[in-house]
Amino acid sequence: MAEQLLEEQRENWGSRAGFVLAAIGSAVGLGNLWGFPYKLYSHGGGAFLIPYVAAMLLIGIPLLIAEFSLGHLTQRATPDAFGRANRKFAFVGWWQILLSFVIITYYAVILAYCLSFLYYSIQGIFAGSLPWEGQGMEGVRKAKAFFFDEYLRFGDGFALGRLQWHVVRALGITWLAMYLCIFRGVRLVSKVVLYTVPLPWLMLLILTVRGLTLDGAVQGLEYYLEPNWSRLANPATWRWAFGQMFFSMSLAYGIMITYASFLHRKSDLNNNAGIIGLADMGTSFVAGLAVFATLGGMAAASQAAGAAVPVDAVAEGGPSLAFVAFPYALAQLPYAAWFSLLFFGSLLLLGIDSAFSITETVLASVVDKTGWSRDWTLILLSAVGLGIGIVFCTQGGLNWLGAIDDFINGTWGITLTALLECFVLGWLFRLRRLREHANERSDWRIGAWWDWAIRLVIPVVLAGLFAWSLFDSLSSPGGYVTNYSHGTVSVNVPAAEALPERPVLQVAFVADFSGETEHTFELEQRPADEIEKARAESKPIGTVKGWAAGEGDAAAPVAGDFRMADLVGKALTLSTEGLTPRTAYTVRYRWNSLPLTDPKTKLPIKVPDDQQPKWADLTQVTTDSIRDGLKTGSLIGLLVMAAAPVLAIAISVSRFRRRPAVAIEVAYSDERPRGKALGLIGTLLALGGLGALGAAFVTMLGLSAEARLGSEAGASGGPIALRVTGLLIGGGVAGLVGLLLGGLTVWRLERREVKASMAARSAAGLGVLAIGICAGLSLAFVMIAASFPQTPIEYDNKLSGVSWLVLLGMLALIFVGLGWCFLRAIRAAGATAPEQQAEA
Repeated sequence: MAEQLLEEQRENWGSRAGFVLAAIGSAVGLGNLWGFPYKLYSHGGGAFLIPYVAAMLLIGIPLLIAEFSLGHLTQRATPDAFGRANRKFAFVGWWQILLSFVIITYYAVILAYCLSFLYYSIQGIFAGSLPWEGQGMEGVRKAKAFFFDEYLRFGDGFALGRLQWHVVRALGITWLAMYLCIFRGVRLVSKVVLYTVPLPWLMLLILTVRGLTLDGAVQGLEYYLEPNWSRLANPATWRWAFGQMFFSMSLAYGIMITYASFLHRKSDLNNNAGIIGLADMGTSFVAGLAVFATLGGMAAASQAAGAAVPVDAVAEGGPSLAFVAFPYALAQLPYAAWFSLLFFGSLLLLGIDSAFSITETVLASVVDKTGWSRDWTLILLSAVGLGIGIVFCTQGGLNWLGAIDDFINGTWGITLTALLECFVLGWLFRLRRLREHANERSDWRIGAWWDWAIRLVIPVVLAGLFAWSLFDSLSSPGGYVTNYSHGTVSVNVPAAEALPERPVLQVAFVADFSGETEHTFELEQRPADEIEKARAESKPIGTVKGWAAGEGDAAAPVAGDFRMADLVGKALTLSTEGLTPRTAYTVRYRWNSLPLTDPKTKLPIKVPDDQQPKWADLTQVTTDSIRDGLKTGSLIGLLVMAAAPVLAIAISVSRFRRRPAVAIEVAYSDERPRGKALGLIGTLLALGGLGALGAAFVTMLGLSAEARLGSEAGASGGPIALRVTGLLIGGGVAGLVGLLLGGLTVWRLERREVKASMAARSAAGLGVLAIGICAGLSLAFVMIAASFPQTPIEYDNKLSGVSWLVLLGMLALIFVGLGWCFLRAIRAAGATAPEQQAEA
């Protein structure tokens, strides 16, 4: 086949470094700074890194090579690239592009937040203090009030409310900056990223060093690195680790395919993918060090001020971490305004690389499809993106942003489009063509294992994640679209033999179906020597801790003036907010004591578990299930997700300019499709397996509801559970047979250079889909039928030997891996003539 597939000359990157930095800038974004660290902490600490690294090796780098190869081979943007692989599936590329365009409309708004806080930081340098500055709990409240009340004027619900013009102005500047970064094409982008990618790394390094020198940094790192090995028995840990890697790498957004289409014809592909994947993982890990070292310092500062805020109470995901917790933490540092300037400058530069990479991807796709002028198309695209983004600049805009983002980066968004991508490239196209194309140009070669990673391993994992996520969403009370309001439960506090001197009453809710403690309610009394002072200052002498965590406060006042002894034998009415409706809980309690404080560090002294009082069962309760209207956010997300494939198909079949449909040439010795009979049998078996799995899915929804209510019908040995087991086994076996009939037929024919029939390819693809869904539903079924008790981690404000091993192991993997990739690149450059010379 001729090397040049284009009818016209394609613009090239100016250098290999420009392409690599641009691709890294797209992969590395705001999610690395707040998404990765918090997910790691929430799902196993250092143990989370095991599935995360496995995800990078099994999915990240292999799929990135596939996208690079497709874009480079076709020299076209994403939709046209898919169309040249299989002309009936160009809509998959447009689906990805439409989702990318929706993302950029609200991603630019988050960048506008960063730009605003950068401006406030500059103001703080001249004013001498930051507008949200404060100490202890008061500082946390001020940071929260500044972002939600003063800056956003945030309104509950999805009513748009008033337009916030200061946010609109920042959004306009953001879009102007993105336009200026890309209006001259990828050559200008390759120059811009020489500054916008390395600078955030430098700033992140400064923040990491500064965070590690803060008092209390070790307690933050302990939260980050200490492995909770028992969480590896929980499939959710693996699910979140694979999901985080996938979204962080910008895979299946169409970005990497489009970027690779601008590469010179002799450019490396495999090694570039390795460098980009390892750089993304390294940025996430180092960002975690900076995040939790800073949050540890924040916790220590609040403890020293007498209003203790534990690390896990402030390490929340999303905007509250970047625009509430971090501003508070930065305000505790000397020269706070300068460090705030550094931090939000890093966020802005990290985000703008990803932003203009998405914009460039959408732009190239529209230009390739329509033949319109690139300059005018970019202006139109920027104007439309700015116009839609104004919706997110209203008082209810943040709620809209969160609802749409949850769907795009969830079950119906990127996971589904990536699954279709693997199906098209793996089974509807001769995948070996992409492997050969990549190996001809790369510093190191990939083998046949890569074919089966794309055809089998990755789609099985993605199908499993899709099925599991869908089941989790539908099995929760109300499913996708129905709200359930929370109520209250009453518990009687038994008398204690003798109340401790500094009494604390702890009430825990343990879910019967999982054995996990979902919430702990604490009621504590001030020390005796502070009670009279508290009364004189009109302060409560008791506080509730932990119950208001959902609103960002670690402690909320209790109405009335009481002593602990006054509660004995009386009923407490506790809100069930934060608990799952329609779920059975065992309520446990214990009388504890306020921990003593180290006079030097001002940190609480950890009391060993064997010296703490034991928990005792108090009662059993079932939370209510009062339907309370529809979930507006879910309806918005579902509408966007339903519109995307419909619009994608409409765009793919439309004709804007006459151009011959050029497909990627694949040479067969026999062009007549073979293997139709076996393919039809395999297709029917795979479809039957999918039908059985659908029945298992519906049955499991009922089983999950019974398990949550504590019913005997939900036990793992009941007849319903046996029926589910049979359906899962039957569906999985049927899918496996369909895969073997179709997949082996395709493999055998392609080895003989004979074209395989569409029936055989469909049987293989549907068989893989059935196996993946079976795996995902099986994991969900295990979660219903068996409990996974979680062993709590003992935090003692110092790093254990295992934590040090986790730290050093990750750093070694990142630096050794990158070193090997760079060494191969240097050797290849020395053995050949210089590459990346732009064509005349």
